[in-house]
Amino acid sequence: MITLFYDGYCPLCVKEITLLKRYDTAQRLNLVDIHSDTFNNLYPQIDEHAADRLLHAILDNGQLVTGLDANVAVWQAIGKHKWLKVLRWPVIRWFADQGYLLFAKHRHKLSYWLTGEKRCEPCSKDHCPPR
Repeated sequence: MITLFYDGYCPLCVKEITLLKRYDTAQRLNLVDIHSDTFNNLYPQIDEHAADRLLHAILDNGQLVTGLDANVAVWQAIGKHKWLKVLRWPVIRWFADQGYLLFAKHRHKLSYWLTGEKRCEPCSKDHCPPR
């Protein structure tokens, strides 16, 4: 099982997590919102601020991967978007990583432009954004 740590306040991130949940029919993923009440207690080895800057994932073998490596790993684990492995090819990797870093840095602004939402509401007993 791959554990993916994501920003549950980011509308675009939440949309991608919704897709991952829909496609994860074999239950290969553990999707963890870094803003959840239990995050720090359950995953003290993951720096919340670093995970807020870029995706973090723990692979089946215990290896920690970040950024596009994390994104590609989760999509490959569920057998979707197989073309994403192209982003890990040596010639393309640097450019793809730079694009990801730019996206990650400005994801809330991009979310607003694309969805009209700057920030999702945190989950609570009475309300949780659709996932």
